[in-house]
Amino acid sequence: MASEGEMDISKETNRVSTAAISVYSRIGCHLCEIAIEQLESMRVELGFTIEIIYIDGDLELEKLYGEQIPVIHINGEHHDFWRVDPVRFKSSLEKHRQRR
Repeated sequence: MASEGEMDISKETNRVSTAAISVYSRIGCHLCEIAIEQLESMRVELGFTIEIIYIDGDLELEKLYGEQIPVIHINGEHHDFWRVDPVRFKSSLEKHRQRR
């Protein structure tokens, strides 16, 4: 049986929501592959999901993101483009969670 302190931790853990990370990408984009690998390496530890959105053939997304890919969004808000800085990403992810 869990102690009172352990139950509080469990409740707190369940309260933390999973963040949704979107990566706007192109097929065959080397920088995109690197960014996705970096995000994947942090995904389980930091508790987020990753959605890859290919902009190829979508005129609106190509116009919006064209040369900046990969573009990273956290919960639908722009975070960064081109490269993933793990320290900056973790900090931004935490700020997004505190707003919820």
